[in-house]
Amino acid sequence: MNPLKRHEKIMEALLQRQEVTVSDLSELLQVTGKTVREDLAKLESMGLLVRVHGGAMLAQNDQYGILNSRGVIEKNHPEKTEIAERALAYIRPGDIVALDGGSTTLEMARRMDNLPLTVVTNDLFIIAELTKKEQVRLVVPGGARVRNMLVGDDTATFISGLNIHKAFISTTALHLEFGLSIYTGDLVPLKKAMISASQQVYGVVDHHKFGQFALRTFANCSELDCIISDHQLDEDTAALYSQNGIKVDYHS
Repeated sequence: MNPLKRHEKIMEALLQRQEVTVSDLSELLQVTGKTVREDLAKLESMGLLVRVHGGAMLAQNDQYGILNSRGVIEKNHPEKTEIAERALAYIRPGDIVALDGGSTTLEMARRMDNLPLTVVTNDLFIIAELTKKEQVRLVVPGGARVRNMLVGDDTATFISGLNIHKAFISTTALHLEFGLSIYTGDLVPLKKAMISASQQVYGVVDHHKFGQFALRTFANCSELDCIISDHQLDEDTAALYSQNGIKVDYHS
């Protein structure tokens, strides 16, 4: 198993358990404890986990859009609410909208008016919110449950065949060179399909994620029509993206 695949497996284990031991990972990956410790050191240097005695734990659960059973993340909630309100201003009655999985898009679903819209999503928490709004037509491509998302072999193919007006995409990190990235590869095809099927693509990204990168890039910054962020985003940082032809919406 190559290092990148091992890193993905480690992050997947952390997502499920929040904390893992070296011995558990050694058995899971079929490698020595020395190799596991080297992998953990590499992932810690990237800010993805924190090593503890005998193992590791996630650095920041909320950083990765990991939702609890109620789909609630308290940390950075004001920023997510601000971004959600700003993003909803781009939606018009009759739109076909794709909502990627994540805490900010979930906040969009909660605050979305009961309008005649078509919403494409695979996020179970978003689905639960939108079923309460009878004017919203839900399209759920389906698949097996992977954390709070439904993902299957045919999911990306199904989405690629749709005509979507506007996609709102979540990301673990945003970087001018490394683009939009996440910690494992299981959601990459889904995100790529939403982007390719949409006429307009909006990244919903709080200011903490700018200048960061994770393991798997799923889109270049140039594929975004607009980045929607919060008012705490530094003006100089926003200017870097604007200079590269990407609109950044972050002022109140």
